[in-house]
Amino acid sequence: MKTRVTILCENSVGVPSDVIGEHGFSCFIETDKGNYLFDTGQGLSIMHNSLALDKELRSIEAIMISHGHYDHTGGLPAVLKRKGVVDVYGHSEMFAQRIWSKNDVTRDIGIPYRRGYLESLGAVFKLGTELVEVGSGVYLTGQIPRKSLFEKNDPNMTLLFPDGKRVHPDPVEDDLSMVLDSDKGLIIVLGCAHAGMVNILNYVTEQLGKDRIYAVIGGTHLGFASGSQFDETLKVIDQYNIEHLGVSHCTGLEKASLLHAHLGERFFFGTVGAVLEA
Repeated sequence: MKTRVTILCENSVGVPSDVIGEHGFSCFIETDKGNYLFDTGQGLSIMHNSLALDKELRSIEAIMISHGHYDHTGGLPAVLKRKGVVDVYGHSEMFAQRIWSKNDVTRDIGIPYRRGYLESLGAVFKLGTELVEVGSGVYLTGQIPRKSLFEKNDPNMTLLFPDGKRVHPDPVEDDLSMVLDSDKGLIIVLGCAHAGMVNILNYVTEQLGKDRIYAVIGGTHLGFASGSQFDETLKVIDQYNIEHLGVSHCTGLEKASLLHAHLGERFFFGTVGAVLEA
């Protein structure tokens, strides 16, 4: 399957075009079987950037949501107003209430819109926990088993329940990734990799029965990783002999620079406007 992935929303801008950056993530996927959208950023830039990069949101077959945080779902209303009725794939718990707290600051970081409002704009939600083939050669992983001992949950996040119960740290069990079965091998697109990048890679290759990973692109969450977790992740990247690693969003500049030093030409910054073809 011929594939092109273009990043529409990300923290930084990497092309000399009329685009803007924001804290968040979204990418536009073009295949010879159809076009798709993975995540929608905060909503500040997706319409502007999609027009500037000539990626027509009306052409998408479906939307896939990596997890229920504002910086990956905030652009849903803008996309739905452009596209109209469309299937939206995600995890069953993506609408859970979530907060982020550090020192004296607390923020609501969940989806900023009610499900009913999004449905009124055309969203047809298809939520579950299992791996699903959204289109020919296009997959959403479903819930990722947490098997690695070194990939930890973010200590600043808390999951809230309507009865007042709290789970801390939030395991973000709704964290999903997209997989493209391209002509050159698997392309794994991460939203934030809250499930752990190693857990995700191992699960994808096990479920699809393929271990040739051409590229990994997106938010790795390594910006919050300990030194030992980062070192273990490097080992797995090398074991899979990943040909291209394009990091975005929650990787952080420090970890990105270390990845660049380790991978050399196999590394690239997944900024707004970055393109991966296979």
